[in-house]
Amino acid sequence: MSHADHRPLRVHAGHTPIFQPGDTGTVWRVRLGVVRLNRPSVAGRLPVQLALPGDLIGIEALCDQPYQFCAEAFTDCELEPVPLGTAGETSAMRQSLLREVLLQQQSRSQDMATLRTGSVLQRLSHLLRLLGLPWQGAQAVAGSQADAIRQALPTLREVAELVDAKTETVCRALAQLLPPRSRKGGPARKPAETDLTTRPAGAWSSHGLALGVA
Repeated sequence: MSHADHRPLRVHAGHTPIFQPGDTGTVWRVRLGVVRLNRPSVAGRLPVQLALPGDLIGIEALCDQPYQFCAEAFTDCELEPVPLGTAGETSAMRQSLLREVLLQQQSRSQDMATLRTGSVLQRLSHLLRLLGLPWQGAQAVAGSQADAIRQALPTLREVAELVDAKTETVCRALAQLLPPRSRKGGPARKPAETDLTTRPAGAWSSHGLALGVA
């Protein structure tokens, strides 16, 4: 994906990666949604980190290095390029961004450890909190709102891969955490495309199996 114009960028979950290992470009700040950073491996994609609204990705550009990871939209995302300033401003601006990145990395590394250790219920509860979605442990919802929460989640495969668990285990655990559907059975319903600012924090993914749908 080309970012030569450095305009704000919107990416839908499951679409073209934001950038690939070896690409060069700028630093990006996540404005909406969640970005997943992966390291390609022989076995597939290895999840490295999630970037939440306010976080920076492509931080290698601060050191004039190519990107190390593949950045993909875990949910529908909106990103903005981070200006590094003119030649005279660059040093101070980069130092400020590097300090921000250091604190961000500590927090997100802790999040990733929580998503990959402990019981599957604990991992998924933390993921739902990161996505900003209500769940039974915190907020009780029902009816159409419950359906909207399930539609807002990434696919079952994506979630299982992130929390390092089997899809069947994740499906059973989510049944305990998420509010019940307003109707039984039936295919997943794809909501109409809307502005990212009006959609839930975790956007529905257009490929694979929607969570909570048999």
